[in-house]
Amino acid sequence: MADDPLRSNPPSDPAGNPVRRARAMVEAEVPPARRGPGWDRHWRELEAYVEAQAGVWTGAGAGEEPFARDD
Repeated sequence: MADDPLRSNPPSDPAGNPVRRARAMVEAEVPPARRGPGWDRHWRELEAYVEAQAGVWTGAGAGEEPFARDD
């Protein structure tokens, strides 16, 4: 694969990334044979999105606390 920024820039703290933790839980339930061809890229894109947002979720409603990292 040519220059793939998601492969060349892995999440800086995989354990602190909520998407990475979710992926581990889902992969524990879904066998590799049932995962589609875009499986890995889908998860890497979500992980990169969380990293780019630096722990701030834009979906917080009025009066709600946005997602904040515990580190």
